[in-house]
Amino acid sequence: MKYFPKKLTLTWIKHSYETGELNPNELIEEVIKRSESTKDKNIWIVPPSHELIDKYVYNLPKDSKNYPLWGVPFAIKDNINLANVPTTAACPDYSYIPESNAYVVQKLIDAGAIPVGKTNLDQFATGLVGTRSPYGEVHNAHNPEYISGGSSSGSAVAVALGMSAFALGTDTAGSGRVPAMLNTLIGFKPPLGSWSTDGVVPACASLDCVTVFANSLDDALAVNEVAKGYDTNCSWSLEFKNKGRKLPEKIYLPKEEPRFFGDNAEVHKSKWYNAIARLENLGVKVEHIDYKMFYDAALILYEGSYVAERWSDLKDFVESHSGKVFPVTEKILRSGGTSDKTASSLFEDLHKLQYYRHKTKEILKDAVMIMPTAGGTFTREQVRNNPIETNSLMGLYTNHCNLLNLMAIAVPESSTDTELPFGITIFGLAENENLVTEVSQKFLETENQLFAVCGLHKHGFALESQLIELGAKFVESTVTTKKYNLYRLNTNPVKPALVKVNDTSAENISVDIYSISKKKLGLFLDNVKSPLTIGTIELADGRKVKGFLCEEYALKDAKNITSIKSFEI
Repeated sequence: MKYFPKKLTLTWIKHSYETGELNPNELIEEVIKRSESTKDKNIWIVPPSHELIDKYVYNLPKDSKNYPLWGVPFAIKDNINLANVPTTAACPDYSYIPESNAYVVQKLIDAGAIPVGKTNLDQFATGLVGTRSPYGEVHNAHNPEYISGGSSSGSAVAVALGMSAFALGTDTAGSGRVPAMLNTLIGFKPPLGSWSTDGVVPACASLDCVTVFANSLDDALAVNEVAKGYDTNCSWSLEFKNKGRKLPEKIYLPKEEPRFFGDNAEVHKSKWYNAIARLENLGVKVEHIDYKMFYDAALILYEGSYVAERWSDLKDFVESHSGKVFPVTEKILRSGGTSDKTASSLFEDLHKLQYYRHKTKEILKDAVMIMPTAGGTFTREQVRNNPIETNSLMGLYTNHCNLLNLMAIAVPESSTDTELPFGITIFGLAENENLVTEVSQKFLETENQLFAVCGLHKHGFALESQLIELGAKFVESTVTTKKYNLYRLNTNPVKPALVKVNDTSAENISVDIYSISKKKLGLFLDNVKSPLTIGTIELADGRKVKGFLCEEYALKDAKNITSIKSFEI
């Protein structure tokens, strides 16, 4: 049986094609199979099918060398046009069939990428929760009880569950970033105008961005290189110079503690402070600033007159299709047409916004600002019971971004966290994409892995220095769950061997936990020799960490010391 990883990446796909281990038809067959097995998650509006995809595979250039995305499957949020496929914006009565592709979609296809389907979203891209769709609530990729985030809900989950290597979303108020956090992805939001919005159903046309979700920063940047560029048919299109990557002079963090919310607020708070500790070790000056100005700017989007832009684009449809729009979505859209949304109030907001933009350019001239992508999450049931407040909380640290003409990259605090994912967003001026990208990369490189040891690498033992030299920090002494036996190997020097078993002889074995950057852990693992291996160790408190295990063949001459529960010299 052919091997397919749980998540698809450009690196794996390219390597598999180059070695002949895979061809596009086989990959598409797996994508369709996976989509059919996850129908209950409400990811797709137009799901992957041979009818949709085969023509793109057939038309792939024979020579892949000059096509950076050759044979790479990608998903498209269903407010972005794919030729001859319905665009619904998650409203069946709004549906139309475009004759041509959105500008960005065409650029990706021209680079060899294969569109595989149209994804579900919060209707008319109005929401940050992923539950506001007549096509069903999109389930979180890791825990179906939780929200997926929105509005680009289906796009994020399609990538997280390995049905596309990347996916297009849109972002007006955070829709390309919040789902990235909740599904452990990279969310890349380019500067306004960097990617054309031609062929995109507008939410707020002057603030809309097309964005990308990916499993790695490198993948997101590869897509950005293809997608960006000036479009003569898009009145919002702009050209940006490539400045090369470099670190900023400063990193700004909020002076006041951000608000954390939901049932797991304390967990997310802890992860925020872990992220701060890593940021403080990047070698860039860190300063704390008052976030109030950015919060005040964010209020203009929905609580000011700016919401009238949404209404102006959609009012004719809403008023002529009574009862056809999702109730909470219609309520938000109609708020843009109330009597207090006057021309005078709009200009007042625009003048305030111009002041905020001016001050932001001064503050972030050679700097970036970092906030939690979101302060928490909710179950889908909690959102159903309180749709407005929960949605507003999800946007506390996102809504200011496009209003202030910033670009942003949302990155996970831990790229392997599938329990309660948390992430941060790095913001910078539109012209400073290089600073944001470099901080994102450096932050990801500091990601730590919890690592369990049970022998000479334990705290205070002879080989602990091998870990300390690589920057590892001792975290705690604890025990495994009762699933392991411990042996003393007949080696020189004497080594312990932890072996997972399925019988009553298993015990809680003493282990020490270290925190080490994943990059440096790789260096450490170069020294691990058979019969020792690295695997997943279950701790008594339910956590799963990486650590030393042993291959069973080495136990022939070993002494079983499970009853002692700890290795001693």
